[in-house]
Amino acid sequence: MERITLYHNPACGNSRGALEMLRARDVEFDIIEYLKDHPTRERLGKIIDLLDGPVADLVRKDKRFKELKLNPADYVEKKAVVALLLEHPELMQRPIVIRGKRAIIARPPEKLAALL
Repeated sequence: MERITLYHNPACGNSRGALEMLRARDVEFDIIEYLKDHPTRERLGKIIDLLDGPVADLVRKDKRFKELKLNPADYVEKKAVVALLLEHPELMQRPIVIRGKRAIIARPPEKLAALL
């Protein structure tokens, strides 16, 4: 089985759920706490390339997004999303799970089953 990478935020219930699911399945994986170890421009680009859905899905449109007075329509292109997440990594959707040439946003954690 290909090694799995989990982009994790320990404060997030969905992220903790994905972590528990990986541990329960006894698979080997790496954890990246992306708020401590911020993804680079290159890494964000690779994550986006591996995701199946729209690039806009990678951006959390939460309270912080609104506090920054951001417009969701401005973050539908890869370049804009990467620039935003470099400046505000807390806006990255979580958890992100990567296995091989595929990445998913495991929100809710049950979506992770598709990669296992």
